[in-house]
Amino acid sequence: MMNIATSANTTASAATRTVPAPVGPLAGLRVIDISTVVAGPFAAGLLADYGAQVIKVEMPGSGDALRALAPHKDGVSLWWKVTNRNKRGVTLDLHKPAGREALARLLVDADALVENFRPGTLERWGMGPDWLREVNPRLTVLRMTGFGQTGPYRDQPGFARVFEALSGFTSICGDEGGPPLHLGYPISDAIGGLFGALGVLAALLHLKSDPAGRGQEIDCSVTEAMLRVLEFLPIEYDQLGVVRTRSGNRSQYAAPGNVYRTRDGRYASIAASTQSIFLRLVKALELPDLPADPRFATNPARVAHRDALDAIVGGRISEMTLAQLRAACERHAVGFSAINDIADVFADPHLAAREAIVAVEDAELGSVRMQNVVPRFSATPGRVRSAGPAMGEHNDVVWREAGFSDAQIALMRERGVI
Repeated sequence: MMNIATSANTTASAATRTVPAPVGPLAGLRVIDISTVVAGPFAAGLLADYGAQVIKVEMPGSGDALRALAPHKDGVSLWWKVTNRNKRGVTLDLHKPAGREALARLLVDADALVENFRPGTLERWGMGPDWLREVNPRLTVLRMTGFGQTGPYRDQPGFARVFEALSGFTSICGDEGGPPLHLGYPISDAIGGLFGALGVLAALLHLKSDPAGRGQEIDCSVTEAMLRVLEFLPIEYDQLGVVRTRSGNRSQYAAPGNVYRTRDGRYASIAASTQSIFLRLVKALELPDLPADPRFATNPARVAHRDALDAIVGGRISEMTLAQLRAACERHAVGFSAINDIADVFADPHLAAREAIVAVEDAELGSVRMQNVVPRFSATPGRVRSAGPAMGEHNDVVWREAGFSDAQIALMRERGVI
């Protein structure tokens, strides 16, 4: 495909670290990830966690914009190391015809392509749906955008906070009577990525049942993904005319459900979402008179009188240390957790026993620890095989596998194609 002159004395770059062979239920699946920052790479990263062979493509020189986002250690992006783990990394300038031809070599035997450019971008680069179908008729294409491929907002720029605000999610976050609050993490990118990965798997399952079928495009809007997880808010408005607002840490549908401060200055989250749990909670807190009070006899009554209920429950908890509260809740089977920061997470005995945090060796940072694969598969478990690659770390091996000679690879590097 690529008409690049060769040079006999052109040598390849130094050998690079080899990513361990993929394991997991998706082993054998091949995914090309040309997306940037978080939502698209998160979707591709989930597929990689489950064993797909994912090749991450970045722009030569500048790389993925995620590399510039904090936090960093010695100039290396820590966020990048997690979002793009289990992937092999190459560079490729898709603006150049030679870059497009090189991408075609990767796509010819790929199962899926993940992209999250603004609608029309791939078309302007000469890589629209018709070109993709010509390269690989059975290719599944995940198109992750903030607003979707259609509609009046399709061309607008946006980031996670914009999508969360538009979906209605941000309006319910914050203290009662106070301003809306954004979370401390771009949750919509992760939620959008989850729906994107699920969409790829659903499309591939359908394609598997039709040997003569063609791949399809998946239009995944991050805004719509956030709207979907709001569950009952749209139907509540449609049927009851209710516009739900902020309630701080309080549950809006069950009481008591709040964050409470203990005597030793720690915070704990407790939810008594059913009648049986409420009855166990009052035993744990030694408040036997509460169930007989008509204000607290049923959950609807407790929600209506939650100020009074929280004053009683919160007052009792403020007399207890966190350890005392934990012991009482565990003794009476009440749902409870201390409000952990990330240091607490690392020290938690349950999460340690589950190996929720695992270590992996990284060529740039040495041993690094990050979240394990979720969920767990009994017969085909995935694993964290490698942290996110250095920029272009696997250029030589991947482009050789795609059929380029060492001389051609060297020439592509010289011309800024990779």
